[in-house]
Amino acid sequence: MLRILGRSSSINVRKVLWTCHEIGLDYEREDWGRGVRPVSDPAFLALNPFAMIPALVDGDVALSESNAICRYLAAKHGRRDLLPADPAGRAQVERWMDWQIADLNPAWSYAFHALSRNSPEHRDPARIADSAAAWNKQMAVLESQLGEVWLLGEDFTLADIALGVSVQRWLLTPFDKPALPKAEAYFERLRRRPAYLAHGGEGVA
Repeated sequence: MLRILGRSSSINVRKVLWTCHEIGLDYEREDWGRGVRPVSDPAFLALNPFAMIPALVDGDVALSESNAICRYLAAKHGRRDLLPADPAGRAQVERWMDWQIADLNPAWSYAFHALSRNSPEHRDPARIADSAAAWNKQMAVLESQLGEVWLLGEDFTLADIALGVSVQRWLLTPFDKPALPKAEAYFERLRRRPAYLAHGGEGVA
């Protein structure tokens, strides 16, 4: 059986759990990370030298990085709806997953830790304002690309899982936001999926 290492409140662990639910996979989850078992533990580092949650163990396969884990699971189980087999379709899904990691996450990091986590290390007002502005700018990019159903059209994909937890975090973090009606409607569609209700972290940023 799959082992997923990481606390369920983590945005990156939730992506993996959501993917498992969409595919219909059984797994065992183990609590690791902040407030539970430290990722500096040698047992964890043996599976994930990056010392970040989540980590996945699937037989002889040990894997880290949430987006890589989601792609691995979809590909292994033949879920071409979640991750197309053709190079062009797959690249469209992966570019949005990469955008989430490379552009969206760095934008929100400082503001989120200041405003949602009340981190004492994130109290600089200027940096909070800059991060919030950058976050809104990236969300406006997403808004401009959203259609009437899912991010890439009629088919729900891994891109929607990665962006779904991100849209939730933006909506729940308390700061001034522009009106983004497409993003809000998109999130309401996500909230009707059973896998989101189980693992999207409803009410948890």
